[in-house]
Amino acid sequence: MTAAAPPPPPTPAPEPSMNLLQPTRLDLPFFSRVRLATPADIPNIHKMVHQMAVFEKLTHLCSATESSLTATLFNSPPLTSVTVFLLEVSPNPFTTAAFPPIDRVVHLDLPLVDPERETRKGFGRMLLSAVAKQAVKMGYCRVEWVVLDWNVNAIKFYEEMGAKIHDGCRICRLTGEALQAYGD
Repeated sequence: MTAAAPPPPPTPAPEPSMNLLQPTRLDLPFFSRVRLATPADIPNIHKMVHQMAVFEKLTHLCSATESSLTATLFNSPPLTSVTVFLLEVSPNPFTTAAFPPIDRVVHLDLPLVDPERETRKGFGRMLLSAVAKQAVKMGYCRVEWVVLDWNVNAIKFYEEMGAKIHDGCRICRLTGEALQAYGD
């Protein structure tokens, strides 16, 4: 059996640009901003997807590769399908001219701050605030995402941000043989 050919190169997408929050000076010696991911970010996105799978104890379901992420994330213009928001941190101020504001938001999924970075610095709050700010700007009636019921730190954080946790919702997922049964 031969391996499947790699996916074709993605269709060039317009250069994603955004600055949902003005560069923010933190109490520590660094600055941060939220922006759209670019193809150059794929190695870091892939690493974070894998880290999330490890954290959620779902590595057996994680099949993402850098090629598959590139094909998924950059085959259409930003904000028309799956879009990744990144929070950048730097010891130097950012120039806002490089990232003018965007004007659409599609969906928030898997809010994740790199666990290898220092925690408790407000990065999660900044990322969620940027997405919520854009949702308000666009007239959306809600922002929703998923949190695992055992992740008490995340639940507490989201509640502190004003989110209401809905106990009556469950995620339904078809994977493996159960999903493949529909292909027969």
